Order: sequence, then structure tokens, then C-alpha cells
Amino acid sequence: MTVDQNAAAEPKEECRSVRILVVDDNPAVRHYLRALLEQQATWKVSDEARTGAEAIQRVTKNPPDMVLLDFQMPDLNGLDVARKISGLFPEIPILMVTIHLSKQLTDECRRAGVRGACAKSDVGSIVEAVDTLLHAGTYFPAMSSAER
Repeated sequence: MTVDQNAAAEPKEECRSVRILVVDDNPAVRHYLRALLEQQATWKVSDEARTGAEAIQRVTKNPPDMVLLDFQMPDLNGLDVARKISGLFPEIPILMVTIHLSKQLTDECRRAGVRGACAKSDVGSIVEAVDTLLHAGTYFPAMSSAER
């Protein structure tokens, strides 16, 4: 009996990794975000940056599929970095992760070209937000008037 190896081979759906750039000045936070994101089978933190300028340089040199961006950094704030990245690469979704989440900040994020914002401490929100942005959605949590 002969086996036709071509007939036995199932067509495989290509499972491409999603390349994510994580930008935060705190190495512990970058490590936390990497560990959180890479629990998803197809998500890979392809690069990290400590500063806004470093983030812009890395995106320009090797554009990722998505950027997770801290709001408060030592050189540029996340809004300035987001404006620059979204101006150069409008197709790359940017998620702002911050400890300073507020209605005012989410409004500023939208104007800067950011497609989502969430609190660093909310693990479930980060995963949900990344998934939403990767599927061409936006993610801005509802803010009560007390959070403004």
C-alpha cells in the first residue's frame, strides 16, 4: 500500500504572531506587561522602549503591529508620542496604559490618535483592550463624573 503524502497533508492556517511594542520607563512594568501579553498564544512583545523618543525610534525602524504606551515618561508624555506615531503610521493601533486614567485623559487620547486606554492595574482590561484594538475596534472605558 502506498500513501500519497500530499493527500494526507492538511492545509494549515498560518498563525502569525502579533508583534507588540511595550513602552514604559519602569522595567518592572515592562516585564509585567510582557508576561501578561505573552500568555496569549499569538501575541509577542517584539520590542521594548523606556522613553518616548526611544519608542518613536523603534517604531520608525521596525513598525510593530501594535503599541502599548505609558502616559507618563521622563522625556515626552504618551500623548506627544502617540501623536507622532499615529502621524507616521496611522494603521498601527496604540493602547495607552496608565495609572492616571480619567475622562480628560481618554478625550485627549482620542484626539492624539490613540485607539484605546486602560488602567495598568486592570489586567483583564489590558487583555480585552489589546484584543479589541487588534480587531480594528476602540477601547475607552466609561468614566463616571467622579473620575473626571
